[in-house]
Amino acid sequence: MSLDRRNLLKAAAAAGVLHTVWPLGPGLSPARAREAAEALGAVYEAAPFTLGVASGDPTPTGVLLWTRLAPEPLAAEQPLPEVVEVGWVVAEDAGLTRVVARGTAPASATLGHSVHVPVGGLTPGRTYWYAFTALGRTSRVGRTRTAPAGPVPRVRFAAANCQAFHDGYYAAHRGIAREDVDFVVHLGDYVYEHGPVGGDHVRDHEGPAVLTLADYRRRHALYKGDPSLRDAHAAHPWFLTWDDHEVVNDYSGTGGGAPFLQRRAAAYQAWYENMPHRDRSATSALPDPEIHRVRRWGDLLELTVLDLRSHRSAQNLPDGTILGASQKGWLKDTVDRAPDGWHVWANSIMLSQLRARPGGPYMFTDQWDGFLAERKEVLGHVHRSGLEDLVVITGDWHSAFVDDVRVDFDDPSSPLLGTEFTAHSVTSGAYSADWNATNGPVMGRANPHLKYFEGNRYGYDVYEATPERFTAHLRVVADRRDPASPVTTLTRFHIDRGRAGSYEDPATKGSPAQWRRD
Repeated sequence: MSLDRRNLLKAAAAAGVLHTVWPLGPGLSPARAREAAEALGAVYEAAPFTLGVASGDPTPTGVLLWTRLAPEPLAAEQPLPEVVEVGWVVAEDAGLTRVVARGTAPASATLGHSVHVPVGGLTPGRTYWYAFTALGRTSRVGRTRTAPAGPVPRVRFAAANCQAFHDGYYAAHRGIAREDVDFVVHLGDYVYEHGPVGGDHVRDHEGPAVLTLADYRRRHALYKGDPSLRDAHAAHPWFLTWDDHEVVNDYSGTGGGAPFLQRRAAAYQAWYENMPHRDRSATSALPDPEIHRVRRWGDLLELTVLDLRSHRSAQNLPDGTILGASQKGWLKDTVDRAPDGWHVWANSIMLSQLRARPGGPYMFTDQWDGFLAERKEVLGHVHRSGLEDLVVITGDWHSAFVDDVRVDFDDPSSPLLGTEFTAHSVTSGAYSADWNATNGPVMGRANPHLKYFEGNRYGYDVYEATPERFTAHLRVVADRRDPASPVTTLTRFHIDRGRAGSYEDPATKGSPAQWRRD
């Protein structure tokens, strides 16, 4: 039986030779680091397009195309000229013969030889293919799609989160690459700032500090080494937000002294360099990429992407903020201007209340439970606005939850505003099966709005919206230790249009779970 990444790293640590297998360990040459990465399942593409291609932030007339030149992906500096001219092409066919747009863009060392091309003038609701050329080489062909305009009969999209490289393989992304979806939403923890140093729970231990731009670039390059992640990027356009581990665990975007601010700037730049992110600025997203945005998928769905890290204060303050004043005002305006349709908030950390016991303390205050006044203010505004058909999709927890979103979570009779779906993680380790079995019922009794909890599995969600109904398909992999693990549907939840609250599909209600409210 082949070993997974976790067990390989733990075995090496026990033998005192972790540096020979953890690709980002100290003292490794780029060649030795790549060899170690490949031993853990990384398979890079041909240089200079080793990290693949991607697209993101589709609109009805355009999309953002991305690639990054990295002939030595795990090197601190790339053996490239200061500026490399990169060609790009967009076509109506996978063979790239019916070209609709083409051009060139400079890839500079300043931005890690990354390229972000905003392509406009495209047709709404259409699939396109694209590729890049540089240094006499051509990248793989990617596929993307523009948002539709006007009436839409259906939209399907996937959501993923929390993909610690050292915790398993990306079979979930292999599944996403093969899904019939219009786009993908990534809800944060795309990379982790720590790596394994051994022990029974390697995800809880931090290896060498990740502090510099070179450190974060190498970390992103390691994660992009997984071919299933690159396939998912090449198959669909993505919308992106982030959580804490893209920088450091549980950080507050507005706190810390100069060393932390330098670290955060390095992390933000590396994130931007490695993501298909379109910023409002036409020239550069730095030093602070703008994450929050609203995008519409025809007349059917409005996607509101939130940034719950960059502007937050410390937790548990009477006047604390998770959104920041500007983003909070923007969110309220978005609610006030919302058109008819489904309203989906891409939310990196749990919005719903989660008490440890009835009337007792909150389990974690790094999520919205640490910003009570602002949550009450925002949900009160949603209620007063009369907004209907609200769905919140969330990551972070490494487990699946389904919650009713209420104006007052401590009052089960308070107005019901919508539903929150918290998805399983791609790989990042969840609590043990024993913990889940014990605490699933505890959480259920303490939180009357909690309808479902399942924490023993890994995967992603697929959401499908029609004018009549919104459905969440909870996809799970059989084994995160297997890069080719099959994907199945654990269960499904539905929401009927115009009627707040979700219900589990009778056909899947017998599936395993540690809590299910009957």
